[in-house]
Amino acid sequence: MAPYRKDAEYLGRLLAAHEIAVRIGTRADDLDALLGAAPGVLIATHEALTPQALAIVSSHLDAQPSWSEMPIVVLLDRASKPDQVQAELSRAWPRARQMFYQRPVTTVELVSGVQSALLVRLRQRDVRDHIAQEIELRRELNHRVKNILASVNSIFEMTRRGATSIEEFAEDFRGRLGALDKVHSAVFHSEGDNVSIADIAELTFEPYRLAGKDRIVTHGPAVLLSRAAGTTLALCLHELATNAIKYGALSRPEGQVSFEWTLSQGDEPELAVFWQERGGPVVEEPSRAGYGTRYVRSALASIFGQKPVISFEREGLICKARGAFSRLEGQPQRPGGVEQQ
Repeated sequence: MAPYRKDAEYLGRLLAAHEIAVRIGTRADDLDALLGAAPGVLIATHEALTPQALAIVSSHLDAQPSWSEMPIVVLLDRASKPDQVQAELSRAWPRARQMFYQRPVTTVELVSGVQSALLVRLRQRDVRDHIAQEIELRRELNHRVKNILASVNSIFEMTRRGATSIEEFAEDFRGRLGALDKVHSAVFHSEGDNVSIADIAELTFEPYRLAGKDRIVTHGPAVLLSRAAGTTLALCLHELATNAIKYGALSRPEGQVSFEWTLSQGDEPELAVFWQERGGPVVEEPSRAGYGTRYVRSALASIFGQKPVISFEREGLICKARGAFSRLEGQPQRPGGVEQQ
């Protein structure tokens, strides 16, 4: 900011020669627009500091965000009293980093001072970015905690309605919370809001695998689901596995379970999941569906958009579900090979 054209043009050329971008204002009226562009440094000659200019700069400094402390370089004329000017500007502009040079000032001194001020400004803006990131993370954390609490409350109500004793309630509630925990761990380690079906299956079935003999076989392509769909699928797989241990294939040493998924090709691909039990006791369709079966039917229908098929075949329970992948998908991933456990 310099009122005399030669001073402004000279300073502009001098700084531009050192790759410092400059915008020139010759009148106090120019200040509003220039300050509105969030400058790195304000350079003003002593004679430019009219009462109007002082007031405009002061208003801008008062409106600065908390992270900002705009550097101001003041070029004093020979007749000025530096101590008096500095005291007056400190009172007028308490939220500014002020640097004073007595003219004539050497090129090295001025350029070095401006570059130092710009580095300070960059550090301030780094702080701004960190503050913005922290606010966004806190909002995201608040959102996720609310979602988790809602999931826990839903699991509690689901378990309470189906339990016939405190012991049964405690066991089922603990198992369902464990399934929820595993999915959230998988999402966390994936560094995003998506989780693969393979990870869901591996983490859900891990407690039910026997050393040296894999009785639960999983197979399917690399597919990412959204956090919500992944959580629901994990809870369904937990219910199916728990039922298989109590009444189905996993209640017998020779029993086996397979869980497979496929993804069709085309403009509107469909995801299909298939659960099948073999080698367990002879299955008879119950006269009344248990709460776990009702939950699986309802939950799979909610994420696939179609009712699943649960059939009580003599050889073992079968559960099939399919639906538009667009209802369940997470963010796209690079094409990968088949994931198989």
